[in-house]
Amino acid sequence: MSSATAPARASTRDEARATGWLARFDSPVATYYLLVFVTTALVVFGLIMVLSASSIVSLTGSTRSAYSIFLSQAMFAAIGAVVLVVASRIRVGGWKRLALPVLVVAIVLQLLVLTPLGHEVNGNRNWLRLGPVTVQPSEVVKVGLVLAGGLVLAAKRRTLHAFSHVLVPYLVPIAALSIGAVVLGHDLGTVLILGAIVAGVLFAAGIPMRWFAFAGIPFVAMAVAFVVTSPNRLGRLDVWLGRNTDEWGAARQPIHGRFALADGGWFGLGLGASREKWGLLSEPHNDFIFAIIGEELGLPGTLAVLVLFAGLALACHRLVMRTDDFFVRVTTAGIMTWIVVQALINIGAVINLLPVIGVPLPLVSSGGSSLVTTMFALGVLLSFARSEPGCAEALAARPSTLRRSLAVLPGVGRLRRARS
Repeated sequence: MSSATAPARASTRDEARATGWLARFDSPVATYYLLVFVTTALVVFGLIMVLSASSIVSLTGSTRSAYSIFLSQAMFAAIGAVVLVVASRIRVGGWKRLALPVLVVAIVLQLLVLTPLGHEVNGNRNWLRLGPVTVQPSEVVKVGLVLAGGLVLAAKRRTLHAFSHVLVPYLVPIAALSIGAVVLGHDLGTVLILGAIVAGVLFAAGIPMRWFAFAGIPFVAMAVAFVVTSPNRLGRLDVWLGRNTDEWGAARQPIHGRFALADGGWFGLGLGASREKWGLLSEPHNDFIFAIIGEELGLPGTLAVLVLFAGLALACHRLVMRTDDFFVRVTTAGIMTWIVVQALINIGAVINLLPVIGVPLPLVSSGGSSLVTTMFALGVLLSFARSEPGCAEALAARPSTLRRSLAVLPGVGRLRRARS
């Protein structure tokens, strides 16, 4: 072999290897497995960080156990896993039939917070207390608003050039009732997420951009009214603008959140070694868990979270671009907008790009209602991914882990060959 042909063959092997990886990414099961990987990674990572961030809060609580919040989160993660698997097995046609019933149930549950069953936290009446369990119906409203948006806009696909067909029935009454029910509970954070969902599904449906102004003006006006009529929210705005820097007052949480990120430096103090969780930073396991991630795991930990959410956005984008079903496209865009925008709002508040609004980091922060409903929404995406051409057949053709494990056992292998 001449010396000149060796580099050429090496280059050919490298090109073939690169082509092989690109072919794998173009596989009909790539979106499905990417969603499975990102979801699993975020949930497991979230459980680890909730255990670390909540240990002191749990220890000083009524149970006197360092594991109480973690065990509750692990229980909800198990429930969410079951919900995710069940949702992933429902066909696309089933979700079309369930869209409106889910929305109706969600709005009814949300209105129940105004009854004696409702429970108020920090001025927001957005929870239902059912015995020892507290649930947040507005999380279910997000799911209903996404599914209903996909169903209605798909049905009106050919008439969406007329604003009246966009206005009725999706903006009014569906979006108006959904957002209005949450407004009555005074939860601005969830209202902003719902507004982002509406914008996401309308954008995916191809609504002209000029119409977003007509829908956006009253929504922005409502958000401003929320802020100016609430001393608590005005105080948070003053903190964000730098007019209030009292470390022991309203500015305590955002200041100590940045202290946590600064203490972590490049590579963090080590898992479990946070100082701010010892009573200095409020809600370290919930709204400000990203600060604890930065303090304990440093820049690599925070970047890992961002990469995982980027991977989720990529999987949703692939699903939107590869499907021919308008319902799947719009619903997927709505779920992607919900999760990504909520993550950006949470992280933006921690790093002081945004005022503190009070929304959890999806799949990572402590909170049973948020975790279960987000995993439910990801189960819907897995159902859509399974409907991609060739995906279900490829998944069915692959041997299960159990069958592969049994195949290496001598007796089982001979028995299977004898039966065949």
